[in-house]
Amino acid sequence: MIEAILLFPLIASLILILMKSKKWNNLLLIGYSIILLFNSTRIYLKLLSAGKLPYNLFGAYFNVDSLNILFLLILAVIFVGVVIYNQGFVKNLDVSKSQHTYYSIGIILFVFSMTGAILSANLALSWIFIEATTLASAYLIYFNKTKNALEATWKYVFICSIGIALAFVGIILLSIGTGKYNSLFFNELYSHSDKISPFWIKLSFVFILIGFGTKMGLAPVHAWLPDAHSEAPSPISALLSATLLNSAFLIILRFYKLMELTNTEYYAKILLISMGILSLFITAVFVFNINNYKRMLAYSSIENMGIIAIGIAVGGLGIYAAMLHLLAHSLIKSSFFLTAGNILKLYKTKRITEIGGILKLDKVTGWLWILCFVAIAGLPPSPLFISEYLLLKAMFEKNQIILAIIVIILLTVIIYGMGKAVIRMSFGDIKTLKMSDNQLISSERPAIKDISYGMYIPQLVFITVALIFGIYMPSYINQMLHNAVLAVSSLT
Repeated sequence: MIEAILLFPLIASLILILMKSKKWNNLLLIGYSIILLFNSTRIYLKLLSAGKLPYNLFGAYFNVDSLNILFLLILAVIFVGVVIYNQGFVKNLDVSKSQHTYYSIGIILFVFSMTGAILSANLALSWIFIEATTLASAYLIYFNKTKNALEATWKYVFICSIGIALAFVGIILLSIGTGKYNSLFFNELYSHSDKISPFWIKLSFVFILIGFGTKMGLAPVHAWLPDAHSEAPSPISALLSATLLNSAFLIILRFYKLMELTNTEYYAKILLISMGILSLFITAVFVFNINNYKRMLAYSSIENMGIIAIGIAVGGLGIYAAMLHLLAHSLIKSSFFLTAGNILKLYKTKRITEIGGILKLDKVTGWLWILCFVAIAGLPPSPLFISEYLLLKAMFEKNQIILAIIVIILLTVIIYGMGKAVIRMSFGDIKTLKMSDNQLISSERPAIKDISYGMYIPQLVFITVALIFGIYMPSYINQMLHNAVLAVSSLT
């Protein structure tokens, strides 16, 4: 099962290089998404029945446990939706076979890299795959080949490379602290945690958090994220926000568990809360008067990663809130970014002030846009309402009242800023629309023909499932979240 997940994308990439066919590109993308989802589901069922997986070809280097199975299933589900959307998205793109092939290979290798990071049982191997996500996704961000896309790509590569370099320093410092038990396998680190020097692990965590926190999009090392998310094609933006950030967060979680076992978690909690609050503050500042709806969604991702970081730091019920928030955010934000892709197809602009009357122009896209806002704002029946309520409850139970008040104020500002943009875009009269050649037209239904049914279905499914989770949480999903919480911490 693990073998199929890791080997198929490499074989598929080689086939695409040789074939250079748009038909083969689409077929292998669909095939990879199905294989990833099918095998991830089989792995989950095996874990439920047997508690562990049988021996796999890659031995101790890649494994699945009750923590990373949650991240793997989220990646698999989101990837299937993105691939379905992508079939309609690329249909009307004026690109050569080579560009189409490189784009498809980039997606395959990007998802492969994230899968490797999630499945890695070794800290150094996780670092390698996180670095690979940067290399694999750089071309995808630059795909539109505009000046802004080039700038976003360079910023992404430069900032993330610095972050990964700092994470590497953290790994070296941890190795020094482990002494003669010089291993970077997570299980061995946990079993020999009492032999690790508290000084070195605390120093290491600073570099690990900043390094992988850069990839997670936590402030103040978030600067690449708004540009990359806004300039990338919408299917790629959905993957960046709903899956890449999670992959980096998983490594931080693995290390946080080690901090708990070495009784240095208080130090880690201070840093996580600080970066989490700063992430909310920066989002509140920039979202309030933003005029680019894809950048608005990017800042929303920074905000939600901040909320998740705070939940882990608060501990107890806050960890469950963080896991629920992670799941819900992935479903909602992928739906939001894919819907933004439809709006871009309709209006040929990312400027909020140049968009109006989405509901009159395309009712399905308009209602999806509104529902995604309701869900991401944490308004009932959104599951984010439950996760944020549980997080605030945990704060009040632990007498972190001032922190809770700060979070409430910042969330209110963010909801207001996003809400006025969504309302302005959704209602009112249809504005004059831009053509790709910069000529202006005024029409009631331009570009609708460019949006196929497959460019509605993933968002409808994702947002529907998310809202159902806000009303009724299936027992097996709830159990998966609880198992992930126990895997992160048995101490809180």
